[in-house]
Amino acid sequence: MRGIAVLPQGLEKEGSAELATLGAEEVSPLKRCASFQADMACLYRLHLHARLPFRLLREIGTFPCNSPNSLYKGIQKCFQWSDWLTPNMSFRVDVSGSQIKLNHSHYTALQVKNAIVDIQRELWGQRSSIDVKEPDLCLHLHLSNNHATLSLDGTHTSLHRRGYKAAIGKAPLKENLAAGLIRLSGWENHQNLVDPLCGSGTFLLEAASQSLDLAPGLNKDFTLKKWFDFNKFLWEKEKQIAINNEKWGKKMPKIIGTEQDKIVFQNAQINIKSAGLDKNIVIRKCHFSDLKLPSPPGVIVCNPPYGKRVGREENLVDLYEELGNFLKENGSGWDFWILSGNPSLTKALRMKCRRKIPINNGGIECRWLNYSIF
Repeated sequence: MRGIAVLPQGLEKEGSAELATLGAEEVSPLKRCASFQADMACLYRLHLHARLPFRLLREIGTFPCNSPNSLYKGIQKCFQWSDWLTPNMSFRVDVSGSQIKLNHSHYTALQVKNAIVDIQRELWGQRSSIDVKEPDLCLHLHLSNNHATLSLDGTHTSLHRRGYKAAIGKAPLKENLAAGLIRLSGWENHQNLVDPLCGSGTFLLEAASQSLDLAPGLNKDFTLKKWFDFNKFLWEKEKQIAINNEKWGKKMPKIIGTEQDKIVFQNAQINIKSAGLDKNIVIRKCHFSDLKLPSPPGVIVCNPPYGKRVGREENLVDLYEELGNFLKENGSGWDFWILSGNPSLTKALRMKCRRKIPINNGGIECRWLNYSIF
């Protein structure tokens, strides 16, 4: 079957590499997504193990579409609705892309819904209800170049939600973005990792779970279990493989974070305990300048405020200057990566950047900046 992985902008290549590693074939990076081919076992494996996608979509139909009428007819003909969506099931329609005559996502979704429920009324005299939060079947329609692609979404929530974030801050870094940035940093599972501005602990949590080979989807509730062709034996087999791959007894590198704010620090503690990683991650309530970096040198990552969602730019210059001074005085031999959403603030580090990678973080154009410290 053909699938699409929806990815953070800037992580398309990393996301494609992850898909291929997990067994997907004919993987091709596109803008904010990657296309791939997979059998059912591989599709289940991707849902359990993939760290970078927001969503994994299974294509079920394609047809020419340039008007509301062609959309209505195409939806009715492209899929065996009588098997997959009975009136006792609820559903939701998500829409991306547009056409000249279909340029409002709400109206387009309504047209898809009408096409489906009209078939149901003909067959059973009843229709499914719409449930936007926890539907039994999640449908995704993409419109582009007078063409429509209808897909099934394997989950009703974004895959970036791992379930461990009981406490969320003002501008949280999404888990899949953190996982992708760590991969871009080149951090290896045996290396020490430090986040001097750890916030709610996302970088630390993603690094630790990656090091222990914990499947991020293992405890999620997937709507794919309600698909007409769901193979329980195959699902349980892939799930058991994921459980067997966990390395809880593994010797871990030091994964350390510091956070000065009392409430944010407590939130990080809650999240780390919720993930069951309180024995694998150390966080300290202090200013990063009070931290003694462990030996040997490894990778330092951080996502400081940009002065856009959190903090005022003029009040953040000192923070960046202090961070730069701390690294230059204490971080010799370490590799430093910082997510920058404000170039004027990163200048205050007074360090020479050797690599810049464009990344979109929640609609903010950022750069994942790399510095070698000598």
